Amino acid sequence: MPVRFFRAEDGARLAYRDEGEGLPVLALPGLTRTGRDFDYLVPHLTGVRLIRPDYRGRGDSDWTGADSYTVPQEARDALALLDHLGIARVAVLGTSRGGLIGMLLAATARDRLLGLCLNDVGPVLQRSGLERIFDYVGRNPAAKSLEDMAQRLPALMPGFAGVPASRWLEEARHHYVETPAGLRINYDPALRDAFLAAFDGPEVDLWPLFDATQGLPLALVRGANSDLLSHDTAIEMQCRQPGMILAEVPGRAHVPFLDEPESLAAIRGWLAAMRQAHPPAAQFPA
Repeated sequence: MPVRFFRAEDGARLAYRDEGEGLPVLALPGLTRTGRDFDYLVPHLTGVRLIRPDYRGRGDSDWTGADSYTVPQEARDALALLDHLGIARVAVLGTSRGGLIGMLLAATARDRLLGLCLNDVGPVLQRSGLERIFDYVGRNPAAKSLEDMAQRLPALMPGFAGVPASRWLEEARHHYVETPAGLRINYDPALRDAFLAAFDGPEVDLWPLFDATQGLPLALVRGANSDLLSHDTAIEMQCRQPGMILAEVPGRAHVPFLDEPESLAAIRGWLAAMRQAHPPAAQFPA
């Protein structure tokens, strides 16, 4: 799928992928990740127009500096992309950081959302998971090749079970670039400064953002071994939004790949709920 580009409000050149026809789904990746995060899900989707941006500073998008690597800015960029594509309303599938953006959009641009699916994220983020991210964000790995990195990933990502070596190699290819000097991260190292500013900042109550999703078709996929989203938080989310589809994926930590049977069942149920609640997919802009 070729990469396309659009200009954000400040002139930044931002990358995205746009494929398929039907219900428009905006797939928002994790903090250090790109739209390639959803490669594993793509073969399992039908009747969906999947739009996958690279946030500013990540992947093929322009680097614009630490001050611009924030959830509010990335939410504005998401809306700018929808405007660029002429899409009035969209379903949001958000992995980690992408889920935070999705909840913010529910609170600030509710009229643009058809539904929200969260991948291993919620209104309470466990300190242990944030500290693990703190350890690696913005830093190049010690591995010298993609194959070397693939061999190291199981130890660096505890809580994953039954993952074949081929998947770890795919993960390495998604997140690192091989150079003569060794592997390099495929995002602006200044993202570390932005993360640290949020990490060290005052604690923010995110429950009002989640509560703003009331009435939207909702789903939550949680890795059973997640260190970022606790089981108790997931249960509280479902208590507040009883209609929310909840799937816990065994043998997965932060974050599930989304092609696991449990993940797929939740996503398909969520898509079906939106098709029931809204006009047929053929009526959405293609």
